[in-house]
Amino acid sequence: MTGFASAFLAVDWGTTNRRVFRIEDGAVVATERDARGVTSVAQGDFAAEVVGMRGRFGDLPVLLAGMVGSTIGWREVPYVAAPADLAALARGLAWIDARTAIVPGVSVLSDTKADVMRGEEVQFLGAVAAGLVPRDGLLCQPGTHCKWARVDSGAIVDFTTAMTGELFALLRGHGLLAAQLQAQVTPGAAFRDGVAAGRGGDLAAVLFGIRAAKLLGRRDDADAASYASGLLIGSDVGARLAGVHRDVHILADAGLAELYSIAVTANGGTAHVVDSHAAFVAGMVALAGMLP
Repeated sequence: MTGFASAFLAVDWGTTNRRVFRIEDGAVVATERDARGVTSVAQGDFAAEVVGMRGRFGDLPVLLAGMVGSTIGWREVPYVAAPADLAALARGLAWIDARTAIVPGVSVLSDTKADVMRGEEVQFLGAVAAGLVPRDGLLCQPGTHCKWARVDSGAIVDFTTAMTGELFALLRGHGLLAAQLQAQVTPGAAFRDGVAAGRGGDLAAVLFGIRAAKLLGRRDDADAASYASGLLIGSDVGARLAGVHRDVHILADAGLAELYSIAVTANGGTAHVVDSHAAFVAGMVALAGMLP
């Protein structure tokens, strides 16, 4: 378990996508993004994939995070129970060999709640380690499954996963509203109207209103996708803030960050946008620095 100090490969290996970073002395010197997520890799081919990465980026130690450590990945790695900090993740690493390790995810389990994350924990704790977010606060990582994490003294103490992005994809791909939701989502008036309507809590009924608005000539289909996205994101954000005025640090690319920032502001919060890739790299660099 040596060799991570000066240079290594950090891999954010998700369900559908993968990103590789070559890191030297704490800085990214090369990167690659592709569609080789874990679902596109046969169970026996993960070792060969890592060999290929080393062939492209250099024969270096490799630190892997994300769904590669799940039941559909290379090896299932036990979750670290919250509260969890970077030191806890380092202790929970699963070593494939002396130069290849998988970062564990984080779990929450109580009588009333069960939740898990894989990959987002590196971003959240990396953002803390790099000073991109405070050591105490509410962090949000939007996406197919939006993660809301509460950090306290630099550790993830609790989090909630909302299937916001997946619900939108399902509505867009199947069912009554699918034909109406094919336009691009934009952060305009229709999205903002959806955010406001989403705060009401009666999400299933308001979604059907998209169909009724078309039939009665109230809303053009060009605005329907933006309105529906606003409904879902507004409902998600409203539930998380629940009327409390607070700062939210959003770890996302520009497009999603703008949509969630609008919803946070509409719910009385203040949004701060953080580069999610920078947070991931910071987390992996901090983990590598803890290794012997």
